Amino acid sequence: MSGAHVIVGLSGGVDSAVCAYRLKQQGYRVSALFMVNWTEDEQAYCSSAEDYKSAQAVCEELGIALHRVDFSAEYRTKVFDHFLADYRAGKTPNPDVLCNREVKFKPFREHALRLGADFVATGHYARLQAGPDGPRLLRAADGNKDQTYFLAAVERPLFERVLFPIGGLSKPEVRKLAEQAGLPNHKRRDSTGICFIGERPFRDFLSHYLKPSPGPIEDEHGKIIGQHQGLMFHTLGQRRGLHIGGQRGAREAPWYVIAKDAGRNALIVSQDSEHPRLMSSTLTTAGFHWIRQPRPIPGALSARIRHRQALQACSASVNDDESVTIEFAQPQRAVASGQYAALYDGEECLGAGEINEIGPPA
Repeated sequence: MSGAHVIVGLSGGVDSAVCAYRLKQQGYRVSALFMVNWTEDEQAYCSSAEDYKSAQAVCEELGIALHRVDFSAEYRTKVFDHFLADYRAGKTPNPDVLCNREVKFKPFREHALRLGADFVATGHYARLQAGPDGPRLLRAADGNKDQTYFLAAVERPLFERVLFPIGGLSKPEVRKLAEQAGLPNHKRRDSTGICFIGERPFRDFLSHYLKPSPGPIEDEHGKIIGQHQGLMFHTLGQRRGLHIGGQRGAREAPWYVIAKDAGRNALIVSQDSEHPRLMSSTLTTAGFHWIRQPRPIPGALSARIRHRQALQACSASVNDDESVTIEFAQPQRAVASGQYAALYDGEECLGAGEINEIGPPA
């Protein structure tokens, strides 16, 4: 829609910069919005100040206005507090899923529309398709960068008036466009780490908010072989940071976390990377958020339980409490409660639910 006003969520990275560039090339009236979502210990780890400078440089190059807004209170109450509560409960939360749902597609979208935007746009690798009952979320052209897993819990109405300008491009194509356009951040590396919080020593970071709770590390036979400082510092399948090497009588092989016994505060480990306790054939969500409307009749579908995982063949059924049970064709490794299971029908992401119950291998 040439001439319509689009406000781009500009992060300072190359993806959102190319998003703004493409929209301007297509004839939209473009401005940008930079979100500040984390202010604690910003100078030590968070790159918000550097990101903002990069966003300013991009806007100067493109000749577009840049707005700045602080959503740190929303991030703290809607995302981070939930993140900490899940860790206290022994879960492995995914803050990036909540961040997209509760910040990037709620207050950002509302704020942009208040500023007079006709559309909002982000640099997500995903696609939207108009359907008879509203937007449908499709996987990105670049399977390695596809971010529909992180978007699968966003409420369907929030995809209205949203554009994903780079969803049909590969990452190399985005980099090339940025260089050709003379964007000053075309060589800037991709951000990693927790959404908005950045890269940091994760255990040290959690220790500022969660008290250590030491307990035994046991092998699969119940023998105590070490001590952990808190179950929240460990995830299923983890092999680093256990500090239990050199056990008498054990093979010279890595140890893997295969279970967490919250009742006894015990961490269970094994040297078998494919231990049966790590494998699951079924899971049940704690409710399910459907993007596709009307809700599809579940049958032969595919799913993923983590970002960038290859799609896994499965069947799905809806329970009386609106939770969804997923049965995989092949057992899945290290399924963790607190993570999300996203369902797909071909290219379309149907929605997602937080993993609540995990079944054993078939």
